[in-house]
Amino acid sequence: MLQLKNITIYLKEDGRYITDNFSFTLNRGDKAVIIGEEGNGKSTLLKFIYQRNLVETYCSCSGDIVTKAKIAYLPQVMDESCGGLSLAEYFEDTEYYMHTDSLKKLGLSIEFILSDQKLSTLSGGEKVKIQLAHLLMEEPDILLLDEPTNDLDIPTLQWLETFIAESRLPVLYISHDETLIENTANIIVHMEQIIRKTKCRISVSYCSYREYLSHRQSSFAHQEQVARKQREDYDRQMEKWRKIYNRVDHEQETITRQNPHGGRLLKKKMSSVISTGKRFEREKENFLDFPQEEEAILARFDETIHLPSGKTILDFSCDKLCVGERILSQNLHLYISGNEHIGIIGRNGAGKSTLLSFLWKELKERQDINAAFMPQNYAEVLDFNKTPVQYLAESHTKEEVTKARTYMGGMKFTYEEMNGKIGSLSGGQRAKILFLDMVLRGADVLVLDEPTRNFSPLSSPVVRVALCNFGGAIISVSHDRKYLSEVCDKIYELRENGLFSVNKDSEYL
Repeated sequence: MLQLKNITIYLKEDGRYITDNFSFTLNRGDKAVIIGEEGNGKSTLLKFIYQRNLVETYCSCSGDIVTKAKIAYLPQVMDESCGGLSLAEYFEDTEYYMHTDSLKKLGLSIEFILSDQKLSTLSGGEKVKIQLAHLLMEEPDILLLDEPTNDLDIPTLQWLETFIAESRLPVLYISHDETLIENTANIIVHMEQIIRKTKCRISVSYCSYREYLSHRQSSFAHQEQVARKQREDYDRQMEKWRKIYNRVDHEQETITRQNPHGGRLLKKKMSSVISTGKRFEREKENFLDFPQEEEAILARFDETIHLPSGKTILDFSCDKLCVGERILSQNLHLYISGNEHIGIIGRNGAGKSTLLSFLWKELKERQDINAAFMPQNYAEVLDFNKTPVQYLAESHTKEEVTKARTYMGGMKFTYEEMNGKIGSLSGGQRAKILFLDMVLRGADVLVLDEPTRNFSPLSSPVVRVALCNFGGAIISVSHDRKYLSEVCDKIYELRENGLFSVNKDSEYL
């Protein structure tokens, strides 16, 4: 059992609470997912639960974590200090020979984990896999997982879903993969920043994700309906009350001294009218508030973007796709025309990101299209020392700055976030900046490596709709099953012997 008692976490830099006197208990069999918009503090809360000193440099914290259990924690990003280790060194303190089944399910062989290959040379998905394998070899009592689905290939994602769903261990995790959340979570912990990010709110619901969304929507709709009716009834009552008040007040002013009895009656009547008005005001204080909900992000491309169906966007051929001397794939051919939306899938380490980088080098020099690139590693294109405004408004003209601020407001950036360094933002907020950059540049060809990996399950549907309606071409690598289903017209799997078309209705997806 893991018990959180009166947890309060305050961000020093922007003076914002992400939790306020929050209590929660994780019991055996619980599969609790933490959801919330980008920058709401999900990863910070998970780090605090695991080891308070991980957040104390940028947070003021209070409250207690009560447990006697052994906790294993998977961070969102592998510690940089591990990059120089070989796989054999990383696993040398484990009894790996006792966990061959887990390794096999993760697609890892004994030969691989005992090799001299450096961790820094692994793909993103391979890094997640070996960290998961290492955690399971520790035989923990509780699992804390921060974005465990990032970069995992689809077979491993499906294995992870089954593992979480069937595990006897309690699991508290953060994920942006809606399919995984729908298939595994039985508790929803929702972290919100409401009233323009001036107040935090955390709700805990003991149900599935779909049930939570349905109940939340109907509950908010009912609350809004009741709150509106209360105010409408109050306005009608007050209108009648003001008419009565004005009439009695007028009669009091016009009554003559020759009718003192009538004057006393009117004074008594006015006292009753005033008393009724005060009662209405007291009742108003107990009205239901309109539901406070985080506003949805606004994300859309210019509707005028359109590429003719006969225009060749890409006609790519490659005999060998290599990294150094290592051959990843051979005999690759990819033709894209018009506004096709292409998704590329494949196992971890197959070379998908490498292929996308090759395609980007070919497309970015073209003068007849306006191509934009969203890499898996945002540091490739983002200057973490710049502010979002500086990055999005390179010319620094008043018009460009105003436009950038307006669009960031639609993405729910606060003033402090707009003017703070990009390096201090969450992965999801950095993804928003790259997304906005593509919108502001008016790009008509998008090259996207895992575009939805850092968007919350609440933002992702909006992003998917924007990309689905995009009038240009999209060439993307993704393991997000909802993205592949809703956005992509065609899906290709990268294998050792080339690119192969995959049916969208395949069970593989």
